Amino acid sequence: MLLSLIYRLVRCLLGLLAVLARSDLSKDAELLVLRHENQVLRRQLSGRLRWDHADRLWLAALSRLVSRHRWTEVFPVTPATILRWHRDLVARKWDCTSRRRPGRPSSGTSVKTLVVRMARENPSWGHRRIQGELARLGHAVAASTVWEILHAAGIDPAPRGAGPSWREFLAGQAHAIIACDFLVVETVLLRRLYVLVFIEHGTRRLHVAGVTAHPTGAWAVQQARNLAMDLGDRLGTLRFLVHDRDPLFTTAFGEVFKSEGLRIVTTLPRTPRMNAICERVIGTLRRELLDQTLVLGERHLARVLREYLKHYNGHRPHQSRQQRPPDMETQPVREVADLRSACRKPVVAGLINEYHCAA
Repeated sequence: MLLSLIYRLVRCLLGLLAVLARSDLSKDAELLVLRHENQVLRRQLSGRLRWDHADRLWLAALSRLVSRHRWTEVFPVTPATILRWHRDLVARKWDCTSRRRPGRPSSGTSVKTLVVRMARENPSWGHRRIQGELARLGHAVAASTVWEILHAAGIDPAPRGAGPSWREFLAGQAHAIIACDFLVVETVLLRRLYVLVFIEHGTRRLHVAGVTAHPTGAWAVQQARNLAMDLGDRLGTLRFLVHDRDPLFTTAFGEVFKSEGLRIVTTLPRTPRMNAICERVIGTLRRELLDQTLVLGERHLARVLREYLKHYNGHRPHQSRQQRPPDMETQPVREVADLRSACRKPVVAGLINEYHCAA
């Protein structure tokens, strides 16, 4: 805006100097006024006529070179308008008031972000409950301010009276659910192998129970016992086991987990979405590992799965865990001065790369 105003002033002053060198000063000034008016009209043919500050300043300056009785004939505005423009310019020159908006200063971005985060993570909280939580954190803010922040973010400031949605309900129960399913793998010689996998919904921790070419109900029961021993005390935090209606999941298989206090939930026939997380991890195993290698036999498959299991639980990020691997509670924060210092570590026979910060 300032650069545009200076440019127009310099350009108009050069034109004015050229006019001053002529004899008929008033007539040439009138021509300048008409020329400038023509420029304004061309610039604003598509909309309503608008005069910016540069236009007003130029016309006010030219008014000194034209007789007052000819103002009405020359200028596209009334003399009172030109005088008002000049008064406004003088008033703006001596206006020393603060440009800050009246009232209290607005809340910081960090406070707004925290208020919206609390509201989304706790749907049953209203604006007053969030205000109390902020006060406990040492930040005094009015309840009306919290209300305005939530309203601007499109969130109902009042606490929700209805129950949670299915997505929220299942997310709240995820820490108590473990699911299992069979994965079928074809070897190089087209021999079929079966892999029994378990996954914990809350932590996304993956367990490979066993690999066999001839699965039976007794074999599945033994793998369930081995998993119960490996989980140890963590098995007591689980409440539900989800699996399909495969005949290999016998009554004895379910009794292993029922004795630990788990409830067996079987999915409906031909409804893989009821065990979606387990189906998703099976798809991950195929895309990242099994589709990229040729399996020679049972021992080869077991070894490859063990290596991938270390990568999956110890390094691979998960969106549902804020890009943290299952075995990591919090993501470590490191200051990396140069990203070129990151080191690559091939794992699982070079099929997958892990990146670590150089020491």
